[in-house]
Formats: sequence, structure tokens, C-alpha cells
Amino acid sequence: MSRDEITILSHDCTGVEAIMAKTRHSFAKHTHETFGIGYMYAGAQKSASGRGMVEAGAGNIITVNPREVHDGHPIGDGPRGWNMLYFAPDIIADATRDITDGKSDQYSFIQPVMDRPDVRNCFAALFDAITNGTADAARLRRQEMLLILLHHAVMTPDRTNAPGLHTASRTAVASNRIRNAKALLDDAPTTSHSLDDLAIAAGLSKFQTLRDFTRATGLTPHAYLIQRRIDVARAMIRNGETLADIAHAAGFADQSHLNRHFVRAFGMTPGRYARAVRAN
Repeated sequence: MSRDEITILSHDCTGVEAIMAKTRHSFAKHTHETFGIGYMYAGAQKSASGRGMVEAGAGNIITVNPREVHDGHPIGDGPRGWNMLYFAPDIIADATRDITDGKSDQYSFIQPVMDRPDVRNCFAALFDAITNGTADAARLRRQEMLLILLHHAVMTPDRTNAPGLHTASRTAVASNRIRNAKALLDDAPTTSHSLDDLAIAAGLSKFQTLRDFTRATGLTPHAYLIQRRIDVARAMIRNGETLADIAHAAGFADQSHLNRHFVRAFGMTPGRYARAVRAN
């Protein structure tokens, strides 16, 4: 990216705008009709917002609420750089209702600037899933990361009933229901699944499904699905099928997608694994 550039990234998520910016431009007071959350990766800026005068630097998360009047001015001589996601209000409203079990759709960003590694990691994963993933391959990951991001206290809906608290009996019921969601992935690991599909199978909300599935298996639904697809790929390799055919057949977007996840899981490429299998 050049010294002064603002780029709107193309993707296939309706109601979401993704921005990459690196600029010394001073933004006059303005508003957005959307919720915005971003990550400052370079430089620093000061901003007057509806929540007071703030400064943000590299490593900080920045937020803006719909119709919140704010500006933005660089600090120092160099440009500041950030990645930003803007969400239509109905997307956040739906997610908030899901997180609060339908008890609230009232929401707002409380902190205009945060130094939160957990939120930063969630944002990075969501930004990557939105801007680099294909529709089918990344849909489950996008849904997961948005709910996780909101649950990590970025948003503050009316939490008179904290969504993370539940009774032991409710946990037992949810655990039984998660078996249905898990079976859906086990029975069709190469099929595209959404969090909506799993929630219907479990008879729970999307957030409950994500939370309880992760507790039951130690993996998010997306991570679990990737592991099942790796298992399919390994079986196909052991059966002597060609690597060129395996990636799509196992549910991966392409061979590089398979390679990346295979190496993460086993520390070797599928090709090296295939050679080891043949040698034995």
C-alpha cells in the first residue's frame, strides 16, 4: 500500500464493508450509518467522538457507533494504518439477539479505543475470513468469529442475564443436543455447513451452539469441520488417490487450502505424508 491510500476490499458478505487504509489525511467530523470496528496496525491518531476525545496507536482496536459524530487526525509525521469492518445495524442486531437468547437487541460500542489482545485476535480472524475466504469455505468461520468478537465484550448489549452464565441442568441438555450438531458434521464433512444449520440440528441459538459445541469437543464447529476434512484427506491419501483430486473431494477450496491446514495439524505437507505412506 502506498503512503496515502484507502482501499475498499471486495468480498461476498452482504451488509459488510471492509477497508484497508494508510494515510495522513485528517478526516472532518462525519458519521456512518453502520457499526465500525477496526485495528490500528501502524502510527497513531486522535479523534473527537461521541464518547470523548481519544487517542489510538498501533495495536489498538477502534470502534464507532451508527450516526456517532467523529473525526480523525494523525499524530506525528508518518501515516497511520488500520483495517476496518463496517456492519449494517441489522447484522449486529441479529447477533446480539442470538447472544442474549432474544432478551435484547440494544447494543453499542462503549469504548472507542481498546487495548485488548483477545479482541484484536478475534478481529484479525474475522477480517481474514471476510476478505480472504470463499463464500462456502468461510461462511461458518465468519459466523463464529462475529459471535466470539461480540461476546468478548466489544459490544455491550443489556446483560441483565449474562449469556455466559447457565445452570448445570441446562448444560446437560445442551450437551445432548450438541451431539446432533456434531453428527451433522461427522456425517457430511465435505459439505458446506453454516452455524444456522448446526443451531437447527441442536435446537439451540447460534451462540449457544458455538459455545456448547466448543466446550463439548474442545474445538469450534469450524475447526472441528476442518479436522474432519483433514481426516477424509488422509484416508484418501492412504488409499492411493492423487493429491490433485483430494483437495476438492475432501471439502477444501483448493490444494493450498488443504496444504495449509494439513501442515498446521501434522507438521508436514500432504505430499510428504503420501510419500511416507507409500514407503511403509
